[in-house]
Amino acid sequence: MKKIILAAAAMLAVTFGIQAQDQVRLNPDHPDEYVVQKGDTLWDISGRFLAQPWYWPEIWQVNPQVENPHLIYPGDRLRLIYVGGQPQLQLERGPTAYRLTPASGSSLQPQVRREAVGEPIPAIPLDAINAFLSHTRIVAPDAFRGTPYVISGSEQRILMGAGDKIYARGDFRVPLASYGIYRPGPVYADPITGETLGQQALDVATVDLLQLDPDSRKDFAVATLGVARTSREIRLEDRLMPVEERAIAALFQPGAPAVPVDGVILGVEEGVTQIGKYDVVIVNRGEREGLQPGHVLAIYKRGAVVRDYIERDSVKLPDERAGVLMVFRAFEKMSLALVLEADRPLEVLDLVRNP
Repeated sequence: MKKIILAAAAMLAVTFGIQAQDQVRLNPDHPDEYVVQKGDTLWDISGRFLAQPWYWPEIWQVNPQVENPHLIYPGDRLRLIYVGGQPQLQLERGPTAYRLTPASGSSLQPQVRREAVGEPIPAIPLDAINAFLSHTRIVAPDAFRGTPYVISGSEQRILMGAGDKIYARGDFRVPLASYGIYRPGPVYADPITGETLGQQALDVATVDLLQLDPDSRKDFAVATLGVARTSREIRLEDRLMPVEERAIAALFQPGAPAVPVDGVILGVEEGVTQIGKYDVVIVNRGEREGLQPGHVLAIYKRGAVVRDYIERDSVKLPDERAGVLMVFRAFEKMSLALVLEADRPLEVLDLVRNP
């Protein structure tokens, strides 16, 4: 798991177009101090102190006397203080955050150095999105057209996994050392405008090219490939595509978008209908609408339409806030997001807006 560096000093309020000091609200049950535990995330700790966890950078007080003050480790102590009437959090490095080891070098003088113990706590639970950070993606609807596909496993097996040998057929005139195997997912369209937004390419595996043999079709070949990694079983007709070169840094700076966002949840991984905490969802807004990794959005349940029997007409009830999500990967027209809070079961077509 990659380290998450909380670049709090760089997260200025103007980045998100807010006057944060006027809007920061403490959680009514907030502690005066908290000792960071193993397994904590920054989001969880923020929620202990703040009613709106994404305002964490606005109360974080960098202590220049603390080594790497933006990294928070288990054992560190956080204290809530007030400066000029505004809440601030101070960090006191815990006894388990560092250990003393002999310093290397040619000096004969006794010396020690301090080394960080373990990993700093992440901003969000990375285990929930690990497979999505570098593999599952959104592609153009015609991206799978003409790509090679799996035709068999060794001994003609129809389900394959890590360590197996597989065979694929297709156009290998420009062969690559490795390929990603993807399963074509749903093609998504905007429910309001009808615009086609993209297709989900569900990550299946990574394979290495071992051998190429001619095929009866002149522009085709049969490839023998070794399975290096799988996230699910490989099936016949799964597609081969170049491994994505786009680097995905596990660096998240939770905050509100600078521009108004009004979208919906388009889908959820593996076609699940009920959505809950730590589920990964697809949102119909992306980079062109100003969304970036780290942007936090509120989730709303649509208000029902009820009958007013006195006025004899229909009335739409207000939309009700039901959760919070954070974008961790943005494509041109869509984004992948992690549900961080869910007050009730969520569904596809629930609304997402600025928090």
